Amino acid sequence: QVELVESGGGLVQAGGSLRLSCAASGRTSTTYAMGWFRQAPGKEREFVGAIGWSGENTHYSDSVKGRFTISRDNAKNTFYLQMSSLKFEDTAVYYCAALSSLSWYSGEYHWKDDSWGQGTQVTVSS
Repeated sequence: QVELVESGGGLVQAGGSLRLSCAASGRTSTTYAMGWFRQAPGKEREFVGAIGWSGENTHYSDSVKGRFTISRDNAKNTFYLQMSSLKFEDTAVYYCAALSSLSWYSGEYHWKDDSWGQGTQVTVSS
């Protein structure tokens, strides 16, 4: 089991920036990638992006491409979601997840998740 602890959420004005962190520990040997997801009130959980476990290959949803950047700190086993040019519609609870698989077909990402972080609220004021 991979333990994930998130931090960094908060309130920010539209156009601003925020960085989320996700610290991973435990049994990470089967983790293929780290994903970021979000869930707004009344909506389904949405794929935001992902990064390969070793830091290679990043993937982003169209809604955040060019505004969000995923990276990792190898020494700390910590993953980051840098969010810039934030919009009101980015308001959601953001989750990181340890993924054992990630693929793209039929026009969308598909994954198998093993563990989830506790979630952190991001609120963008318009």
